[in-house]
Formats: sequence, C-alpha cells, structure tokens
Amino acid sequence: MAIITTGSCPKALKLGVRKWFGAMYDEHTPEFPVLFTEQNSSENFEEDVQIVGFGLAPVKHETRGVDYFGQTQGWTKRYVHIVYGLGFIVSQEEFDDNKYEAVSKTRARAMAFSLRQTKENVHANIINRMTDTDYTGGDGSVLIATDHAARGGTWSNELDPAADISETALEDLCIQIMGANDDQGMKISLIPQSLHVPRQSWFEANRILKSTLQHDTALNALNVLKSTNALPGGIHVNHYFTDSDAFGIKTNCPNGLMSFQRRAVETTNDGDFDSGNLKFKATERYSCGWTDPRGYYASIGA
Repeated sequence: MAIITTGSCPKALKLGVRKWFGAMYDEHTPEFPVLFTEQNSSENFEEDVQIVGFGLAPVKHETRGVDYFGQTQGWTKRYVHIVYGLGFIVSQEEFDDNKYEAVSKTRARAMAFSLRQTKENVHANIINRMTDTDYTGGDGSVLIATDHAARGGTWSNELDPAADISETALEDLCIQIMGANDDQGMKISLIPQSLHVPRQSWFEANRILKSTLQHDTALNALNVLKSTNALPGGIHVNHYFTDSDAFGIKTNCPNGLMSFQRRAVETTNDGDFDSGNLKFKATERYSCGWTDPRGYYASIGA
C-alpha cells in the first residue's frame, strides 16, 4: 500500500500523520445475480437429478388398455460448496503508533472488495469456460454445445455457424430458443429473457435492440427485436467476461444457471501471542454452475 506524507508541514511529520489510500474506487453493482438463479443451501452439497417425462401418447386400440410408461432418472448434477477467504494483519507496532483504526478500516475495505471480486469472477468463469472441455455439466457436455445428448438424439444451444453480435445473429438465436424440445423431443415454451454481453459489445448491443428501425441499413423496416420485446429482460453487461465477441441469451428455463449460497461472509479476528499482531480474516462458502443447459444459449463469436 502506498503512503503519502503531508510534505512540508513540520507538525505533520512530527506527529507521523499519513494519508492511506487504496481499495477506495467505486465498484460495479453486482452483476452475477441477473444471470444466475440464487438459492440458499444448508447441506454439504446440492444435487439436481434429471427426471425424464413421457413422449407422445400412442393410439389406444378399441379392445386394448392404454400403454403405461414410467418416468426415468437421467443424469445428476452435483454442486459442491467451496470456501473462499483471505485475511490481513495489523502489527503490534501499528497498534502502538495509533495506526490501528486507519489501517484496519482500509484493509477491511480491501478485503471485502477482494471477496466480492472473487465471487463475480467465479460466476463469470462459468460463461468464460462455456466451451472448455475441462468443465462439463451433468449431461457430460460443456455448457454451450451443438451436440447435447437427449433421448431422441442431440440438441444445440450454440449458434452455428458462430457469429459476432448483430441483428441477424440475435434473431437466429431467438428462433433457435423458440424451437427447443425437452429430452423426449416434446416442444417446450422456452422464451428468451435477457441479453448478456462483454463490455466490448455494450454499445453495439444497444444500437441493435433500441433502434426504432432496422439497425445499420437504409431500409425503412421495423426493428422486430424491439417492437416484439423479444428480450424483455433487456441488455446486461458483464465486466468479468473475458471473450470480447461472445454473447449469450438467458432463457426462462428452470434450473439453468444456478448459484448456491452455503454461508455468507463471516469475519473473525484474533491476536497472536508471540508477535502481538492482530489477525483478521473473512471467508464465504458457495458454489455455482448449471443444471439444465437450456438456461443459456450463446454464440462464441466469429
């Protein structure tokens, strides 16, 4: 941490007055809650088990009974809660020199800032790693793929071919969402909710969705994305996304992107007998991921 002296003031130097600064910048408002469904947890882990429903009803013949089917269990998604934490020390000398209040408050703010940044990055990494084969979901596939497994074959939540954000790309992704099926191939009412972009696409996304007429053309055509309110949840920028040209749409799918809070931030402190130092720490326990990949459709960018 940098220290600025008060310069030419002899009295200030004599008293040892210092200005402490750092971790004082404004923060972004929390960004992961608009993307993830948040739930509390009281267990060591949370587990979602897929239940596969029925297919189309077969014809019942006049002299026969109906056919009976049973629901079957599909894949299982487990969320294992992880503890994140850090701390700082106030030395005996800082306490003796009456710096305790100044340094402890500044370091406490910095510690809280780090925990909030950590939580944002942990959640954003679910999207940042959406095509990384080292990170797979309950169905054994990455979050965004063209070949998610289903009973009736495969399905896709990835724009193919991939494209940068544009009016056409957004329309194609919305059309893909509206054609979604469940794992038995039954049509489901999957609806686009909100658009999520990195900071590099923020202005272009606003131009596309908020123009009265069709964006970036000389045609006097209606901007159907705006006029139909195709994305009622609006546009959300995430400053923690690392891919500058990828974008995604959150849907109304239940149990899509999930975040479980096992324990909120807890702070504790204690003294060290040998050194006389005071130790402060803060920890938080949570997990995040996705259960049903139908909760998020995306393009990885051109």
